[in-house]
Amino acid sequence: MRHRKSRFRLNRFTSWRKSTLISLAKNLLIHQSIKTTKTKALAVRPLVEKLITLAKLNTLAAKRRAYKILSDHRQVKLLFDVIGERFSARKGGYTRIFNLGFRRGDNAKMVVLELTEIKKKERKLDKKEQEIKSAGEKSAPVVEEKPIEEKKPKTKAGVKEKPPVATKKSLKKFLGGVRGIFKKQRGSL
Repeated sequence: MRHRKSRFRLNRFTSWRKSTLISLAKNLLIHQSIKTTKTKALAVRPLVEKLITLAKLNTLAAKRRAYKILSDHRQVKLLFDVIGERFSARKGGYTRIFNLGFRRGDNAKMVVLELTEIKKKERKLDKKEQEIKSAGEKSAPVVEEKPIEEKKPKTKAGVKEKPPVATKKSLKKFLGGVRGIFKKQRGSL
């Protein structure tokens, strides 16, 4: 009997379910934020929290236990060196879930699963942006630019200009805008 043996089965065999959860956990550790369904996010959350707790211990045995789950030395190194140090002061609650809405194809509830302390990447500045930033630090005087006036072309004396040709109005919408129904939305399947 299966009394009190509840878990997220994700409609998969055991091996498929384990590999799905491990794959989600690896991607969450690499990208720090992933978009997935709510049931998958709720299923992978305990695994990720367990891995981060192991990373806080930072012992050889903990690294071996993490490697048994992740099966990748680079990810174990990332987990222990970067993520473990980032969460060293926190006692729990390493992940959070934000609701996004429903997926268009199958109406599945979509969420964003992310680490609570995300390291933001600094983007590289272009040369113009660097100049502006350095000029702002020097506090250079602000010069106001005058708008440029448009010059009209000169016409020859005695030559009449042709009046502008009236363009035809755009054709009526096809069947009252029915084609708008069939347009694909961004992010669909």
